[in-house]
Amino acid sequence: MNKKNFVLIAFVLALAAVYVIFFTGWFRSKPMVISHTTRPMGRNGRMLTLFSLGDDYELTEIKVVPLAEWQTNKLAEPLWHVVGDSDDPVNHFVYGQHIDGLDPAVDGSQPAPLQMGVSYRIFITAGKLKGWHDFQSRPPGASQPALQTNVSQGP
Repeated sequence: MNKKNFVLIAFVLALAAVYVIFFTGWFRSKPMVISHTTRPMGRNGRMLTLFSLGDDYELTEIKVVPLAEWQTNKLAEPLWHVVGDSDDPVNHFVYGQHIDGLDPAVDGSQPAPLQMGVSYRIFITAGKLKGWHDFQSRPPGASQPALQTNVSQGP
């Protein structure tokens, strides 16, 4: 093989590598799509809030805070805050549920109940991937306000 053929093959391989890296999703992390739904739980009027992530993630932190309080004080007391290193992939969970590998950030703390019609923000971390989603616990059939979701990849 002469030098000209070697350079041409190297150039084609370099172009292929650039294409694969920048124009395919092979090396990008999957975006976390956070959504929620609220369902009645029994006859006592309590509501169950279920979160879905759109795919499986190994979670490292979940925190829920009242949105209005968080907007004025970024150190707002969370209603539910668990941290750890879950090795089991999770793609959905219920508010307050025990998730293997995640423990309360404050030993012995329990999740506080959600109030109807109050806006909350959930922060979810899975390694370097972080996202948040605004939600309200509402009775079935009640219209949902416009909600925000944001996902970012860490530094």
